[in-house]
Amino acid sequence: MTGNLGISQSHTQPQIFFWVDQLIAWAKTIAAAAVYTTIVVTFGFQVARVDGQSMAPTLADHDRLVVNKFTYLVAAPRTGDIVMFFYPVNPAEAFVKRVIAEEGDTVRIAGGRVYVNDQPIDDSYVSNEYRSHENFGPQVVQAGHYFVLGDHRNDSSDSREWGLVPRKYITGQVQARWWPLLHARVF
Repeated sequence: MTGNLGISQSHTQPQIFFWVDQLIAWAKTIAAAAVYTTIVVTFGFQVARVDGQSMAPTLADHDRLVVNKFTYLVAAPRTGDIVMFFYPVNPAEAFVKRVIAEEGDTVRIAGGRVYVNDQPIDDSYVSNEYRSHENFGPQVVQAGHYFVLGDHRNDSSDSREWGLVPRKYITGQVQARWWPLLHARVF
């Protein structure tokens, strides 16, 4: 007995090459997926979760959102857009609010109504129970900034409290709520 287990060397080398080729193919696939995912998340779309009730009734705590980041690479945010942005006081945090006014606009709040350039805005999406009856302003929105409010005006940390949002802090437009499925919708 010579100790040969019946495996010839010529038979094992093709198997090794096969497995090496398979590992290389998998590594290439995983690397390509990582690159594509990075590109999509950086320049395309992002999934986000709502924490808190500041956008109620439009968005609820723990809703899952699709945020379109590409939109604001080619166009500016507009009044009425629901946007995701870095919190100006602590840019490590992200907030979701509604754009109420753009640069050059004058904002004031009186008697539960929001006025932009002395015209009441259509904020029929805010029910009476969520309206704040505090007075604010007038405040002129400076160049390169936006005035944002939560839809739950009584329970929202927003531009009334910490000021305007710089354009460079706005990362994307909320396009859809995909979770919970029964409340999924496109904005």
